[in-house]
Amino acid sequence: MTTSVTDTVRLDLGPRSYDILVGDGVLADAGPRIAAVTRGRAPIVVTDENVAPLHLPTLERTLRETGVEPTQAIVLPAGEKTKDFAHFERLMDAILERGIERSAVLLALGGGVIGDITGFAAASALRGIDFIQVPTTLLSQVDSSVGGKTGINSRHGKNLIGAFHQPKLVIADTATLDTLPRREVLAGYAEVVKYGLIRLPDFFAWLEQNGPRVVAGDSDARRYAVTASCRAKADIVGVDERESGDRALLNLGHTFGHALEAATGFGARLLHGEAVSIGMVLAFDLSVRLGLCPAADADRARAHLAGVGLPVRPTDVPGVEWDVDGLILSMAKDKKVKDGRITFVLVRGLGDAFTLRDVEPAQVRALLEDAVSGN
Repeated sequence: MTTSVTDTVRLDLGPRSYDILVGDGVLADAGPRIAAVTRGRAPIVVTDENVAPLHLPTLERTLRETGVEPTQAIVLPAGEKTKDFAHFERLMDAILERGIERSAVLLALGGGVIGDITGFAAASALRGIDFIQVPTTLLSQVDSSVGGKTGINSRHGKNLIGAFHQPKLVIADTATLDTLPRREVLAGYAEVVKYGLIRLPDFFAWLEQNGPRVVAGDSDARRYAVTASCRAKADIVGVDERESGDRALLNLGHTFGHALEAATGFGARLLHGEAVSIGMVLAFDLSVRLGLCPAADADRARAHLAGVGLPVRPTDVPGVEWDVDGLILSMAKDKKVKDGRITFVLVRGLGDAFTLRDVEPAQVRALLEDAVSGN
C-alpha cells in the first residue's frame, strides 16, 4: 500500500451526492472506496487499448488487496471515434453477456471518451446501474468525469446522444498524467483555464503564475489545479445539474470549439481542449466586438493560453482550409440552440461569464471570417 496526499471534493446532490478524490497516487489506495460502492463485488472495468497496460494493473492490485478479485476488463479502441453507435453497441453487448443484475457496477478507466461511453452504458443497462469514474487524462479529471454528462457522438454532431447519469465516485489520480504526451496535458489544461475565465479571476491569476508548473508535471501544482477545477464544477453542478442555468457557463468556448472539431473530423488534427482554447479566445473576441468586455482582458486570456503552448486562433491548426459556412452550420446544430437561436457564453471580463442569445448572425460571421483569415 502507498500513502498519497488526497483532497476530497464533495458534489452535493442530496441522495446522489458523491466524492471526488484527487491525489498523486490515489488510485493505488482506492480499493476500499471502490469496494464500498460495489458492495465487495468486482466492478466491470471498461478501458481502452492505450490505458489498459499503463493503469489497469494498479487498479487490479488495489482491488485484490481489498479482497476483490477482478474480472476481465472490457478493452475498447482508443480515440474519439470510439464514441459512436457501433462501439456503444459493442460495449453494451459485452456488458449484457456477463448476465448482469441491477447491482452491477461499471468502472470507467480512461479519458473522456471512455468515461462518456461507459457512463452512457451505465445509464442504459437495465435502465440504469451504478458506475465509477477513474479519469486518466487532465481533461477528464477536471471536466468530463464530474457532473454526470454521458453520451456518444453521431454524424449530426458531438455529444448529441446521451443521458445525465451521476457516478457514485470519482478517483482522479494525478500521477496518471505523467504518462500523457505534453499535447494531451495542454489540451486538458485549457479546461482548467476555463474555470478561471468563467467565474474565478483569482484562480486565473494563480494559473498565470503557476500554469507552466501544472503543464510541466509539478505534483503539488497539479493537485491544486485539479482540486480547484473539480470544486468549481461541483459548486455549479450542485445547484444546476441539468444545465438550466449557471451550468451553461461551463460551455465557454465550446460552441465555437465543437464546430472547429467537426470541421477537422473529431480526430487528432485538433484535440477537444485545443478547440476549446481557440473557442474561448473567439468568445472573448466576440465579447469585445459587442462592447461587453475590455480588450485588455481578452488579451490576457489569449496571452496565457498561447504562452503555455495552446492554439488560440484557427490558423494555428496546420493544413486546414476553414469553411465559415460549414462552421456556422455546425454551430446551428449545437445542443444549446433554442428557438433557432444559438446560445453563446460570453464575458464581461475575466471571471465574469454569462449567456446571451441575441447575437446577430452577421456579427458571428464577421468574427469567423476574420479569424480564419488570420486577422
